Amino acid sequence: MSAGKTFGWTLKLAASAAAITMAGAGQAQDAPESASSTINTTSGLRLPSNPELFGTTLPTEIRATAIINGDVITQTDIDQRLALLAISNGGKIPADQMQTLRQQVLRNLIDETIEIQAAKAEDIKVTPADIDKTVERVAGNVKQTPAQMGDYLKANGSSIRSIRRQIEGEISWQRLQRAKIENGVSVADDEVKAVISKMNASKGTEEYRVGEIFLTTTPGNEAQTQANAAKILAALKQGGSFVGYARQYSEASTSAVGGDLGWVRPEQLPEPIAAAVRQLTPGSVSEPIAVPGGVSIVAVQDTRKILTADPRNAVLNLKQVSVTFPKGTTRNAAEPMVQKFAAAVTNVGGCGGAEKLANEFHGEVVQSDGVKLRDLPPALQQMMTPMQVGQATRPFGSIDEGIRTLVICGRDEADPTAPTYEQVYSQLSEERTNSRARRYLRDLRRDAIIDFR
Repeated sequence: MSAGKTFGWTLKLAASAAAITMAGAGQAQDAPESASSTINTTSGLRLPSNPELFGTTLPTEIRATAIINGDVITQTDIDQRLALLAISNGGKIPADQMQTLRQQVLRNLIDETIEIQAAKAEDIKVTPADIDKTVERVAGNVKQTPAQMGDYLKANGSSIRSIRRQIEGEISWQRLQRAKIENGVSVADDEVKAVISKMNASKGTEEYRVGEIFLTTTPGNEAQTQANAAKILAALKQGGSFVGYARQYSEASTSAVGGDLGWVRPEQLPEPIAAAVRQLTPGSVSEPIAVPGGVSIVAVQDTRKILTADPRNAVLNLKQVSVTFPKGTTRNAAEPMVQKFAAAVTNVGGCGGAEKLANEFHGEVVQSDGVKLRDLPPALQQMMTPMQVGQATRPFGSIDEGIRTLVICGRDEADPTAPTYEQVYSQLSEERTNSRARRYLRDLRRDAIIDFR
């Protein structure tokens, strides 16, 4: 039985027990004292004298952390979601960040519960089969079956139930937006044409792909907020995922998309953030920035010039050849194989030679089409920008996770012309939908009955 179901049954049994106890107390006031000492109160249950127990032992304490319109979020729910976050970030959560992150996870679970409830109120159904499809896709992305992923999550303190709940919340919210918001969103023809004209007028202007983690401040918590921002920044500098921390910590509406602000020009941003963005290089993160109402940490993920040709906009068809080493192999032991692989890569013979290269080193070939060059890690972007079809990258990776090379099978240069009418229309519609969705969620939060325990 899952943790959620266990708690549900325990809650019902506890309520029944409370009702029986209250009824028994009322009767005892009128009953003779001698009768109360001789009556066996369990006789009606016909219980065996030496019962055999089945199933797993129930927890000694199952405590509700919050009850939202009658639905319960337990400490187990929070612990398992925290463990899921730790897994996604590749390690344990620092102890000094645990309490702050725990509160953020609770807020996320509350929003998730509200979204699922709102969808059900509109007769929007998310079936187990809907969730199964996403679970299979997530498991497939890490080359596991759903059962294997479930075992892995359990071994690391989480559960398949936790990820299924998160998936249910996301699907519920998407379908609710389509039913309640998207149909009412309209974009005028003049608006689309104005955007296209503005882009043509801005040709050559620098744009930045920016991410933001925003923490709210009040007159009484400035010092604590600054301290929290410093801890987040320290974790990011140690290799933490900006997207992951934005999802869990940021109090801006963009937290759901990992803090992504999209492509923006500095003049579109508040001046303190704009000044920081102009100084950052792709892949770098700012110090905490004081802004009206809070503190922001921003990251510049990429830069580009509007409607200007950029080789990093190329779309690639790739074959990846991967070679792994037995567990425990040292760098010195692996070095001869690495050198031999590096030499073979230089004469791979184009995409047609990828399978032969893999067979020679007992490796694996994976083909991936439609890969944007600018979506690759910066080091690979720099290496692959001048490369031609048929060439392979220098080997990269690690001894623990294996080394690999990318062979370019096809390369299509992107056209730097203005986006089409349909593309601009879709973007404006999406932005408008997101804005209304944030207001809708705010209203749902305001109307929800939330009991913290």
